[in-house]
Amino acid sequence: MMSSARLRLVLAAVATTAILAGCAQPAPPPPPPAPPPVPSVSLSNKLLDQASAYRAYVDRAAQISPAFTDGANVAQSLKTGESYEPGQFLRGAIAYGAVVALQDPAFRAGVRTYAADADQRRTVAYSIMKDPAYVLGITGAQSAAGLVTSALGDDGKKLLDQGRAVKQAAYDVQHYAWSKSDVAARESRLAMAKQLSATPISGSTDITAKLELAVAGSQPMTLAADPASPPYTPLVVRSLAVAALGALGYADDASLEQVMPLTAEPASAQCLNMSKLNLYQCLAVAKPHYEDVFCLGQHVLMDTGQCLMKGVGVAEPAPPPPPVQLTPVSTKGSAKGAKSRARTLKGKRP
Repeated sequence: MMSSARLRLVLAAVATTAILAGCAQPAPPPPPPAPPPVPSVSLSNKLLDQASAYRAYVDRAAQISPAFTDGANVAQSLKTGESYEPGQFLRGAIAYGAVVALQDPAFRAGVRTYAADADQRRTVAYSIMKDPAYVLGITGAQSAAGLVTSALGDDGKKLLDQGRAVKQAAYDVQHYAWSKSDVAARESRLAMAKQLSATPISGSTDITAKLELAVAGSQPMTLAADPASPPYTPLVVRSLAVAALGALGYADDASLEQVMPLTAEPASAQCLNMSKLNLYQCLAVAKPHYEDVFCLGQHVLMDTGQCLMKGVGVAEPAPPPPPVQLTPVSTKGSAKGAKSRARTLKGKRP
């Protein structure tokens, strides 16, 4: 039997426990989950690869020398120039334009103001996917458009200028006997042109790495251009749109299904496809090597450069006065015109 003193102690302990239990505060609720981190500025590997392939082609083609020494030299230069697939070239130009647009500090900062809030970021991204022109309302769009127009326009001018020099070489090389010899295996040469024009090319790993660093802001490109006033061409608008999606975190691999349609542009695609068709028609009737030089200068380099300049709204500069008076040809774009161009070359020497 418990003593009265011990009983009192037990009762007191129970009472104290009850009092303390009554005074205890409920446990606080767990903290809300942290908001998702703001995505970094990036473009998917596929977009970077497309931009790299474009950059690699333009750099190679712009270095084609008009100082031809023999038929093999002409054949190799022709192979270098015709090695692009028009659809990939256009996708690469727009992807490269997006990289360029992200080099504009005002545009980059303007897009990033929408990146912190997940709902706002998603709304803006989906609006751009639905209508690329939505991007033009973002701060910095005019200065970014100026950079894109200047960069892609300069690329087009490089190809155009080099094409003019190569086209003139079609007349200059007629001083040499080798240029008047017929091209061997003409049919297979045309087949190769069509094959190379349908085969996507790969970019350089070095170029891809540089573009990735430029997008991230680690190693910005050194670019400068005046702001461009609207209206803008679809190619420029789509470059800005892809750039904005990259700054919002919506140009990654998971979003490619919605982003890749922005890298297509019908007017530029038609121009590039026509350039290839004119090349095939020219090669189909060209026989001596100097006529292949003409096809290379006009329908590979000049036509492609003109398509690129037209695509970004840059006017083609007037050609310099030719050192020799050339017979004008106005039947461009037909097999008959290709034959006329080939005949025009014969006997026209400085």
